[in-house]
This record gives sequence, structure tokens and C-alpha cells, in this order.
Amino acid sequence: MTTATIPVPYRVVDRSVETHDTVTLCLDPVEEPLAPFRAGQFAMVYAFGVGEIPVSVSAILTNGGLAHTIRSVGAVSTALCRKRVGDTVGLRGPFGTRWGLEEAHGRDLVVVAGGIGLAPLRPLIRHALADRRTYGSLNVLIGARTPADLMARTEIRRWATDFTGVTVDHPGPEWRGEIGLVTRLLDGAHFDPGRATGFVCGPEPMIRATARDLVHRGVPAARVRVSLERNMRCSTGHCGHCQFGPLLLCRDGPVLGFDRAERLMSVREL
Repeated sequence: MTTATIPVPYRVVDRSVETHDTVTLCLDPVEEPLAPFRAGQFAMVYAFGVGEIPVSVSAILTNGGLAHTIRSVGAVSTALCRKRVGDTVGLRGPFGTRWGLEEAHGRDLVVVAGGIGLAPLRPLIRHALADRRTYGSLNVLIGARTPADLMARTEIRRWATDFTGVTVDHPGPEWRGEIGLVTRLLDGAHFDPGRATGFVCGPEPMIRATARDLVHRGVPAARVRVSLERNMRCSTGHCGHCQFGPLLLCRDGPVLGFDRAERLMSVREL
């Protein structure tokens, strides 16, 4: 296995439509797989002839396989979303920091996702569910703009957590669930702030509000871990495109403790 500096070919073995503009590609290595990924890390995913983008792993599969959930927002992501089973893409990685779930052994877990932010949290949730005795309570809180923007709906219904809450900002006529900000779901979650660890991913305003709410409830800022997004190009900390104050997120992130991230997230220019 190798950490690649040039794209390694992976073949699409499954393709799932998550929303109108988002798909999940399950990829198997054509030859030697990359070095093992950990939940929270990302790969540079290459659409041959178009370019590459950073994408967090949304599942760590057997035999070196990986899943990546991709939203169509630009030329490269659109080309990747159009891939079909049997097509080949290139991967480089693994890059970046991890969620650090193993450091939360014995603690209550509070996992908060906004929109496509659920994708990088999926491997963490799956691992915690597969090893339930290692942790305290498991709470999964999910927010989306509309019901149509909710990802992994079938999988969410199967998750046997202590508390799973789903809310949307703009409900349709058929919606019977919660309405409003994802932070409202914290009131129904089952956790002891003094022994809890939080994991948060989504739009940056949602990350900031949720992390501050968890800290206000008594979760230490260092135990609130957030995943941030910037324009990553080289993935090795050399080009500076993903600079976040004194940090380079492709090297120092994307996962950071809120004790490090809060001050930087408060600076509008960053």
C-alpha cells in the first residue's frame, strides 16, 4: 500500500444518487490500494482529462475500497458525478487529520451534520455503531435545507443510536419532522457534557453555532472537533490555497479542535 503523490486508478463499482446534485461513488483499487484511510481524512479525486478536487471519505470499505460523496458544483465535481459503474478515476492520499474517535473511548458521542457534512461523518458513525460497547451514548443530529436535500435516508433509519434527530429549514407539505436549526435538536440528545465529545461538519455558520452551543452546554472546546473546508490544491501544504490564518488545512486540518478553530472562525476575512 502507498501514499500516492500521483493519481492511483480506482474503478467505480457502485453509484448511489443521494440528492438531485449529489452522488456517492464506491471505488475499488485497480491494482495496489492507497495506504489505509481514517475517518475524517480526504483524498484528491481525479477525473482524468478534467482535474482533481479534495473529497473526504464517506465510507472505508473492504480490500482497500473507499466511498466518496460528491456534489456537482464545478467542472471536476460534475465530471465525477457523471461517472458510471466500470469507469475509472484517480485517487491521491490519504491526506489530512482524522476525527480521532479512538480518543473518545468511554465518552458520550454527539455527532452533528449539516447537509453534505454528513458524508465525512458517516465513517465515524458506522465505526461507533460497530463498536458500541466502547463508547457511552451515541447521538446523531442531522440538518438539511429541505427534505429533498437529506442524504442517506435509508441508512439513517437503520442507525440504532441513543438519539437520532433530523430537521430541515424549509419543509414541504409532506414533511412531518422537526423544522429549524440543527442546534435545536441538542435539547433532545442524551449526553453528559462533562464526558462528551462532539463532532461537527457542515456549512461554516452551522459549525460555528453548533460548536459554541456544545461549549456553552459544558463540552470542553478541545473535545469539540470540527471539519473545515477551504480551496485545497496541492494537498501537501506547499501552494497556500487552503490557508486559514496560520494553518494550512490540507496539512493541519480539515479536522481541528474548536479550541484552535474558534478564534480563526470569528475573523470574517478568513
